[in-house]
Amino acid sequence: MAKVGILTFSDGRRYAHQPQVEENQRFEARLRAALSEAGFEVATGEIVWSNALARSEAEKVSRAGADCTIFNYAVWAFPQFTVLASRFAPAPFLLFGQVNPAKPGMVAVLAAAGALDQIGLPYVRVFGEIEDPAVLRRVSAFIRAASAARALRGETYGLFGGRSIGINTAVSNTDQWAAQFGVDVEHIDQWEIVRRSEAVPAARRRAGREWLERSAAKVHYDGRQLTPEKLELQIASYHAVREIIAERGLDFLGIKAQPELTEHFATMDITEAFLNDPYDWEGSHAPIVCATEADMDAALTMEIFKHLSGTPVLFADVRHYFADLDLFDLVNSGQHATYFAGKSFDPEVNLPKVELHPEGFYFPAGGASVFHIAHPGEVTLARLSREDGAYRMHIVRGEFVRLGPDQERERVAAVQPNWPHAFTRLACPAPVFLQSFPTNHIHGVYGDYVPELLQVCQILGVRPVLLEG
Repeated sequence: MAKVGILTFSDGRRYAHQPQVEENQRFEARLRAALSEAGFEVATGEIVWSNALARSEAEKVSRAGADCTIFNYAVWAFPQFTVLASRFAPAPFLLFGQVNPAKPGMVAVLAAAGALDQIGLPYVRVFGEIEDPAVLRRVSAFIRAASAARALRGETYGLFGGRSIGINTAVSNTDQWAAQFGVDVEHIDQWEIVRRSEAVPAARRRAGREWLERSAAKVHYDGRQLTPEKLELQIASYHAVREIIAERGLDFLGIKAQPELTEHFATMDITEAFLNDPYDWEGSHAPIVCATEADMDAALTMEIFKHLSGTPVLFADVRHYFADLDLFDLVNSGQHATYFAGKSFDPEVNLPKVELHPEGFYFPAGGASVFHIAHPGEVTLARLSREDGAYRMHIVRGEFVRLGPDQERERVAAVQPNWPHAFTRLACPAPVFLQSFPTNHIHGVYGDYVPELLQVCQILGVRPVLLEG
């Protein structure tokens, strides 16, 4: 649960402060109640009307573990208190101006904002009634973004292998990650997956295979690329990676796979899909972001999405554009979590819509590809990338759609019949997207998270690029 601190500021003159205490408390109580009802944990301090209180109450909010701080104004308040509190309260900061025309609260916000500008401290301003849904949405987006950005700090990314099949945009500077995002990168050889897979007990492999055979719509064994033994090897690979995650304390990861594993061992499609899923054949688990082709900026984009939404995150190639339908087909070799088949945390909802197909000629080592078509719904898509070393994030709203059964079969067969698909209508024209989008990989979740992503970009020092109509 995201946690926000609230510090309410007042006049520094005792004779002016004391008569306004109850008024300040009423306005703060409204803000606290609205945020609590929205699902946030709230920490508060005393009304700040002196330098000493600016420090002590800011430290109190910090000790409470707040992800961010709202500086709250309903009456005139000395700007110096805001500056002092900003030295000790947890950043980032939102300056909230409550509607109180009888008192100069708006004056206080503008004066405090100017004081923070002078010392080069970033912040967000919001004015209005917290009960207004639009105002609450803006404040909530800020809190969720701050919580997501804070959650990255101290995390460890597990990098299995290195650059895959020449994809330069999949490789990032570990020093830059540490400095800008607070994320460490642990390098791990793919041989660890192969080595540890051998030690997974036969009974555990078999149990996973039988669960998939019972739960999925169909397992298309072909006696060559996909056999029960090959599927069990993929299941063993999943358990091997989970073991490494636990031992090394990895928070999210990426696996190179191509070409070594995909040519001489097995594909990682089962591993990647069920890491990103909220379950596997042994029960529920929190989604673990895993990017194929060891795409670091993909994984980082996905991790931000996961912290914002709490759901699995899509990983796909921008594979094809059907001009006659104005639809993009987002596809990647079985990487999609099965969650997207039914938009459910229940495998009994999703798996009947999933088929396991044999891998094709790209992957001679064989294995199962996790085929399904994404459940319809509003989505937010995004991707972190770098331009001349500086981070940016392309963001676009969209919608996953379903077609008629015959048309879906035709379109799937024309593109890639054994891989998962997300038929996507974007909120920006296709030429704009194709001329602007910076990589072959794209990521997203159900729902509208554009306000949160814009705030995340501001907090993390990333340039947002919002693609619109």
